[in-house]
Amino acid sequence: MAKYIVKRLLQLIPVLFGVSLIVFFLMRVCAPDPAAIVLGQHATQESMEAWRDANGLNDPIVTQYIDFIKGALTGDLGTSYYTKAPVTQEIMSRFPATVELAVVAIILASAFGIAIGVISAVNKNSIFDNGGMLLSLVGVSIPIFWLGILLIILFSGTLHWLPSTGRIDPALRPDTITGFMIIDSILTGNMDALVDALRHMVLPAITLSLYSMAIIARMTRSSMLETLNQDYIRTARAKGVPEKKVNKRHALRNAMLPVATVIGLQLGSLLGGAVLTESVYSWPGIGNYTVQCIMKSDFPVVQGVVLLIAVIFVLMNLIVDVIYAFLDPRIKYAKKEA
Repeated sequence: MAKYIVKRLLQLIPVLFGVSLIVFFLMRVCAPDPAAIVLGQHATQESMEAWRDANGLNDPIVTQYIDFIKGALTGDLGTSYYTKAPVTQEIMSRFPATVELAVVAIILASAFGIAIGVISAVNKNSIFDNGGMLLSLVGVSIPIFWLGILLIILFSGTLHWLPSTGRIDPALRPDTITGFMIIDSILTGNMDALVDALRHMVLPAITLSLYSMAIIARMTRSSMLETLNQDYIRTARAKGVPEKKVNKRHALRNAMLPVATVIGLQLGSLLGGAVLTESVYSWPGIGNYTVQCIMKSDFPVVQGVVLLIAVIFVLMNLIVDVIYAFLDPRIKYAKKEA
């Protein structure tokens, strides 16, 4: 197992190199000139040239890339063109918001997705199965931005039940301890802030979780149906084991192996930045921030965020594989290495 983990970590190097290379050259080739955006439309040619020189944009593109890689290896991703703050600081100040939203969303998606999948599989071809699969079809088909707008119109604009933007009311914001609004509210004992943070969380979390819930439900149903047709399930039934016990202790436990993989990959995707959801709800996470930086051609920030997303995906894949090995003793990575 240790050799497998080391090998996977070493695979991170070419992946990050390839990702950095692609995003670096795409930003230079496709993005508008940041000098004109930063300095404004009334800037002179001389001032824009001076700005480019100061930020190294007049250096050969290969030299710029080498300087970027040297900085990245030491943890220095550069400085934002607009805030003049280190990119690492800019990303980390917004990453807790994305993590908090992603974790709540994956909890909702997992709980409802597994429940729908199990009920559909146990009651195959029934009204419950058809209803669950119809909901899953809607979940994978409906555009996230459209769902977000509909929820805002209904629950915020019409019913006035829930807030539509932001993370918390600024007047109720608790002292920052961890950066996670819900945890900070609990640690500081600010129950008003906790309630407000949860109210702000409801609509973005539902919007973000729907697609993942649909994927998890479909995978759970498929895995459960396959497991329920195994010989050991028929043997348990022949021995008189109650159906609920068969489904829970024998079928569900074994069916959860591929489902755990899907949940891990979906979490990695959500942690990478829910761009559409964060943009619709003005959620102050890295997804919304990345869109703003792309529009402003803030090269260092975009490059840093993409590298972070690549690292998250690779590490989540590794974690999922390791968890899978512990859940299924039949898998022996050490033998594969031999």
